[in-house]
Amino acid sequence: MAFGVPEEWVNDVRAATEDTLFDIIEHLPQEAQEALLKLAVGEKPLPPEPAPALADPFAHPDAQRRFRVLTNAEELKQALDYPWDKWAVFLHPAQAELVEKSFSGPTRVSGSAGTGKTIVALHRAVHLARANPGSTVLLTTFSRALANSLRVKLASLVAGEPSIAARIVVKAISTVGYDLYSERFGQPQIAAPAMIRSLVTKAASEIEGHRFSTHFLVGEWEDVVDAWQLRSWDEYRDVSRLGRKTRIGGKQRESLWSIFERVRAGLVERRIVTWSDVFGRLTDSLVGKSARPYDFAVIDEAQDLGVAEARFFAAMAVGRGDGLFFAGDLGQRIFQQPFSWKALGLDVRGRSFTLRINYRTSHQIRLHADRLLPTTVSDVDGNAEGRRGTVSMFDGPPPMVVACADASNECSVVGDWISARLKDGCSPSEVGVFVRSDAELKRARAAVKAAGARAVELNDKVEVENGAVAISTMHFAKGLEFRSVVVMACDDDIIPQSDRIESVADDADLEEVYNTERHLLYVACTRARDHLLVTGITPVSEFVDDFLKGS
Repeated sequence: MAFGVPEEWVNDVRAATEDTLFDIIEHLPQEAQEALLKLAVGEKPLPPEPAPALADPFAHPDAQRRFRVLTNAEELKQALDYPWDKWAVFLHPAQAELVEKSFSGPTRVSGSAGTGKTIVALHRAVHLARANPGSTVLLTTFSRALANSLRVKLASLVAGEPSIAARIVVKAISTVGYDLYSERFGQPQIAAPAMIRSLVTKAASEIEGHRFSTHFLVGEWEDVVDAWQLRSWDEYRDVSRLGRKTRIGGKQRESLWSIFERVRAGLVERRIVTWSDVFGRLTDSLVGKSARPYDFAVIDEAQDLGVAEARFFAAMAVGRGDGLFFAGDLGQRIFQQPFSWKALGLDVRGRSFTLRINYRTSHQIRLHADRLLPTTVSDVDGNAEGRRGTVSMFDGPPPMVVACADASNECSVVGDWISARLKDGCSPSEVGVFVRSDAELKRARAAVKAAGARAVELNDKVEVENGAVAISTMHFAKGLEFRSVVVMACDDDIIPQSDRIESVADDADLEEVYNTERHLLYVACTRARDHLLVTGITPVSEFVDDFLKGS
């Protein structure tokens, strides 16, 4: 009863089993639901502290779940005028504490998929704008599509407050760099990946005596030389090469630097720059200057920050305790090699928090998806993010896994499943179909066509459409949410992607490839709220076996 369970439900709760718990908690207050779910996974929640007799009852966190106190007629009118879907996204009292707290340095909020990290980031941006009149707040993320989604949600939060909305800038990180660089140095001409590869290949052919593959050289350029903006032999000789597993000796480094010097010269000659060059030059322009492009920055999907971008944000927030707020999940890192944030001045130790209540994904889907990752994921600096103790707020059917005989069989299975979801009342725009790469998109198109539905392919410029089933690669699934999700083409040679495995130089690099491939599948599966289907052609991916463990 101390956890909020009504007396008449105590006996039922005591007799609950794993099978009956979800039926029972639907009848209980939300704070009691959360406490029982924590007890069920082995945590020991503390009963809520009794409120002092003279305390404002509406100030209690449990009351704030259910009530919003309106202080004037204008607020009441605004509330009554808005439909429910335009109300500000729900903020749990435990999340509200992180949103409103003042910090003494860079802060990071983590949590598995669906725990509300993006919601916290949105509210944090609004709080900073409100608490600091006249300031400009940057709200940013790793893709344009996600930035557009943040912009829509922000509009609901600050509707009727144009002065707040005007001071919150929502942009993708690449757009932030491009716009600031254009403003200060002129429009940048960004080097295409094919151009970098061509320059590396040409430079390598001019240096005799080395045995490095083009794949290794491109990786060394991207993850070390370009990422850390190394401009001299001394810098390259002394760099720690964090995230690069292959060991290289002094003589080898000299040969490598001779290659990379030529690559740099080729970029200068063609007057083109890399994204790391863009953020590197912007960072240099901030040194010793009091003026900053933004007063505060809130960065969502922060696990995919690159070295140059992280260094830029560190320079922008020097001397400002609340200057940087990161939200992300190491288990969803799919783009960047790991590196030390602390080495760049982004030390989040003591200011790193984990969200543990999942509002988006059913208990069954979350339980299966979590098997794809270790119970604890750590960064280079030793900050650990644990998945144990995370609880979902609702129940659902178990995910389905089907090993198909061939592409035709898979098309039929997926088509029938999508058709059944649509007949159950799921709208086409609430269904997502994800595959590993562009090469498998044709299988997704065929399956949606077999279901008698229209498909829209998502990318940086194309978003979910009403009346159409969304299909995309797993990379574009990041940040999206659907009632029903199909993860297709989980064949043995597709995930993990065979090309990536075959190009790996050593076993340590292979581990990194496997980790990011697992993260991709985890991201795709956790886009589902209620229903999940995973398919592949026999033999299916080894990751699917991990997904099924314990079921």
